[in-house]
Amino acid sequence: MTCGQFATFSGTTAGQVDAYSIVIILNYDIMADYKLLKPHILKWEGGFSSDPLDKGGATNKGVTIATFRQFYGQDKTVRDLKALTDAQWDHIFKTGYWDKWRANEIKDQSVANALVDWVYHSGIHGIREPQKILGVTADGIVGPITLAAVNKMHPKELFWKVQAARHAFVEGIVQRDATQQRFITGWKNRINSLT
Repeated sequence: MTCGQFATFSGTTAGQVDAYSIVIILNYDIMADYKLLKPHILKWEGGFSSDPLDKGGATNKGVTIATFRQFYGQDKTVRDLKALTDAQWDHIFKTGYWDKWRANEIKDQSVANALVDWVYHSGIHGIREPQKILGVTADGIVGPITLAAVNKMHPKELFWKVQAARHAFVEGIVQRDATQQRFITGWKNRINSLT
């Protein structure tokens, strides 16, 4: 059975001739799970990269050197970043991105995936831009008002609005800085691969 389904059990007791039915209503919420987004992030981020045109600088699995230092100390080097372990990556992804969106409190996995992927890929814009869609204060902080707005909007409507806004966002990056044109196809493919 899935969330919201009814289970009916019928039977008789020694003193009853007629069958009786007991209906149990399963009323629990299934929330999004960060483990389901991990393969998507890792697929699109790949391994170590130090592309001089990438504004994030040296990255490994999408973790920039600046982010790595925030989590593991300012003395960490690019060499340390290259040696990023799966456990370190998981900790950064979960606490720095998934938890920043409070995504374990989002009722729809696809919505959680779209929101967290955006903040992972674009930083604070991945919270502020969706907040504009939701009609809440675009302060980059996911509090109870933002979270309630996420869970109140129809999931498919929110998902497609987020996807459209992300497309506009990456197109805006290229309009402001033509050197980023070489990344636009990959960015859009990444966005489009979310379901």
